[in-house]
Amino acid sequence: MTFIINFLFSMFSTITFGIITNIPRRAFFTCGLTGATGWMTFWILQTYCHQNIGISNFLGALMIGLMSILFSRKMHMPVIVFNVPSLVPLVPGGPAFMAVRYMMDQKFTESMERVVTVLVTAGAIALGFMFTNLIERALKRTRSNFQPK
Repeated sequence: MTFIINFLFSMFSTITFGIITNIPRRAFFTCGLTGATGWMTFWILQTYCHQNIGISNFLGALMIGLMSILFSRKMHMPVIVFNVPSLVPLVPGGPAFMAVRYMMDQKFTESMERVVTVLVTAGAIALGFMFTNLIERALKRTRSNFQPK
């Protein structure tokens, strides 16, 4: 049951942010599916595989990036239509809020722990998208090398 709830709420939050960012209506479902898949990758790695937050976010962002490329080609839309809303479930808003709150309460040790969590998460997401870009370029080069001239 927890699996279904996580999937549905991550899909709902992705679609809702897609509405806010004004993506085309025909991309709502695939965008929601992309965000939910990225979140489920993160959640399964955290919950069942006991991976650290960096690896989980990296693989979640990698999954979002790969699915965004797939859906952008299938639906003839820019990749960013799927990337931006799909990131919403992975964004470390809670730890960022707690870092500021602890800083205001002058609990600097706890604040720095949360800041490190936010930086690791943001870095892992950026690396996930960077690797997705590298994979896409490598596939394009490989495909163009095998095309008859």
